[in-house]
Amino acid sequence: MLARVRSTVGRAATVAGALVLTGGLGNDVFTIPGAAAAIAAAGVGLATNPKILRAPESVRWTAISLYAAPHTGCAALLVGERLAPEGPVSVLVQAAVVALWTGATWMLRPGLTACELADEALAQELAEAAKAAEAEAAVVVVAPTYASEAARWWGEKFAVEGGIAPGTVLLDHQQVSEQCVALIIGSQQRGQAVPDISKSGLSAALDLPEEQIDIGPVPGRGAGVRLLVLGQRPVAETGTEPVDSDAEMWAEIAETAMPGVELVESNTYEMPKELT
Repeated sequence: MLARVRSTVGRAATVAGALVLTGGLGNDVFTIPGAAAAIAAAGVGLATNPKILRAPESVRWTAISLYAAPHTGCAALLVGERLAPEGPVSVLVQAAVVALWTGATWMLRPGLTACELADEALAQELAEAAKAAEAEAAVVVVAPTYASEAARWWGEKFAVEGGIAPGTVLLDHQQVSEQCVALIIGSQQRGQAVPDISKSGLSAALDLPEEQIDIGPVPGRGAGVRLLVLGQRPVAETGTEPVDSDAEMWAEIAETAMPGVELVESNTYEMPKELT
């Protein structure tokens, strides 16, 4: 509805401008009032078209200039009519210019074009802002969450991209003794096998002899989990068989985190503080 009103007002202003310019061909009385009216009409029109005044900076002044062009042209033609030399040829030239202004304004509708230009620029700016926001959201890296400090230690030291055990998580761990810890390592992707973990890489990262690192399956579980034992295994107590004592101690461990796992041998290792 508002657009229709603006269109009607624009058409009426074009007719009024044409009448004033035609009157100015033979009477200077139209010059000053007509020019003032044209400038005032431009100001009022811009004031009532906030979309033009608030258009994106890239097109704001273009839209303002386009909207005010017919009004400025009308005022300039009125001044030109007063300054033009008298004579039939001059009048004919002026009349042709008036007809050209009237036809161009009526057909091109600069006011409507300026509004459309502002709308298109605003829509493009909003689309680019939305696209930039989507791109920014796409590159935002969500910080991983860890169930424990030990899991954080494993995730940040070994499971990072390019690390010794990428794509793995620390599911559980248990302190076997002061020199030994057992870890349950799982795959980040459900249904995927735990990738091969380099003993030599762990040995170098932990400054631990390779013979004190054991990587093997978890009894009763699939390849999606692995048992990792670091350090010296518990030493058999005095007066008992080493294998039996170790087996009994390992059975106690297995009741909690690693059921069914048997301890095979014992070594010595000082645990990282993250796992103690």
